Amino acid sequence: MALLPETARQVDLLVARAQAEGRGPSLALGVIRDGRLAHLSVAGETPRPDGDLQYRIGSITKTMTAVLVMQQRDAGRLALDDPLDAHLPGTPVGSVTVRRLLGHVSGLQREPDGEWWERAEGVDLDTLLAGLTPDKIAHPPHFVYHYSNLAYGLLGGVLERITGTPWAQLLTERLLAPLGMRRTTYHPAEPYAPGYVVHPWHETLREEPRTDTGAMAPAGQLWSTVEDLGRWAAFLADPDPAVLAPATLTEMCAPVVINDLDSWTGGHGLGVELYRVGDRVYVGHGGSMPGYVAGLAVHRPTRTAVVNFANAYGLRGHHIGALGREALTLVLDAEPPAPAPWRPAGPPAADVAALTGRWWWMGGEYEFRVDAAGDLVGGLVGKPLLRFTPEGPDRWRGRSGSQDGEILTVIRDGTGTPVALDIATFVLTRSPNQTP
Repeated sequence: MALLPETARQVDLLVARAQAEGRGPSLALGVIRDGRLAHLSVAGETPRPDGDLQYRIGSITKTMTAVLVMQQRDAGRLALDDPLDAHLPGTPVGSVTVRRLLGHVSGLQREPDGEWWERAEGVDLDTLLAGLTPDKIAHPPHFVYHYSNLAYGLLGGVLERITGTPWAQLLTERLLAPLGMRRTTYHPAEPYAPGYVVHPWHETLREEPRTDTGAMAPAGQLWSTVEDLGRWAAFLADPDPAVLAPATLTEMCAPVVINDLDSWTGGHGLGVELYRVGDRVYVGHGGSMPGYVAGLAVHRPTRTAVVNFANAYGLRGHHIGALGREALTLVLDAEPPAPAPWRPAGPPAADVAALTGRWWWMGGEYEFRVDAAGDLVGGLVGKPLLRFTPEGPDRWRGRSGSQDGEILTVIRDGTGTPVALDIATFVLTRSPNQTP
């Protein structure tokens, strides 16, 4: 569904202002809703953007590398707590684990040795590994958040050694082709936007090289379009189970580390960045390469996302990621999704129906009902809902909130009537005066 005219006008104004004030040769921003491009906003003429124009996406590439790693984990070919030595033996940094590399808490330094890898022709995996030294570990694990491009070069090497397939080929076979991302490529494919640096004093353009980053490609090599990266955003909002189990993607979006301890507005999961904006949390990633900046932000609960690109190294006074999140927040505030309609359920089984109604624990009033899926839903009146799914006779498993993973056991009297609910040793009774 397209944006309402006033919402679209406000998004267009944000993009036009960022392009003009930031001196971007061109800027493109797409709003994705329910898996479709709902609005395309463009500004600038060098070149004039459209939904099929390629830009370099930089570190957004890392989100795809991370999904490839999680596919291998789900297939049983690696464990997140495997040390690097298990897959790339003999390096002086072999004690760092896959999980820590994904979440930027390994303590590994940010860049490989040598020239600035983003602007230089890349080396092969063996050369990258040969350049590792013990002092590449700058911090103890989990001591501090420390973003590491090098970590993702090594994760690409792990994937290559496990599968016997080069990273770029694996990416195409396991992600790009299944998701129909035909305009996401290793090298630029016409039409694409050349990348520039804007001179700070006389506003001329210097075109930047378009390098093959070799073994560091899993950290930032790829090119994509608004339409194609929109497909990736839709996948992160609601994954195709044939590509990645939804529970695995949810696992990736759980915070491994908070990356700004002063304000607690940002964090990092397993390959995705987390952004708190007001009461919402977005997942995604930023990206930059010489001549390009890019942003991806997804609000998973509403399946709404923004992707955006510019073909200049930085936008003066504007941050491409912050611009995307501002646009996403604008859309969600202006056009909140309609709630799913309520539909009546069939009658529950008698033994389940007997669990519904009011329960009490330590003077607190609890209330439970059965929903259309057959789950037991409720909790402390006025607090967030708890959800329990059936796991056997009188045994339920917590699936949300503070009781996620805990067991609810139904206690019955001699007549079979439920008299208490034991939730991980917290016993709820039918009367506030009843002793557990």
